[in-house]
Amino acid sequence: MGVIGYGLGVIGAGIGIGLAAFGATGAMARQPEVQGRLFTVFILGSAFVEALALIGFVVTLIA
Repeated sequence: MGVIGYGLGVIGAGIGIGLAAFGATGAMARQPEVQGRLFTVFILGSAFVEALALIGFVVTLIA
């Protein structure tokens, strides 16, 4: 049962990073001058989403 929960967590993380990448590329296409700042924010957001996915993995292993 834990594997199903982890799978759902990974799907959520994948959707979250995909939406963030979609928004970042759209913003960079509209305003190329903010690329550096936007890329930094995107990397930080992706790291936070991945951290949540890894926490889900650890919880699955513990439970």
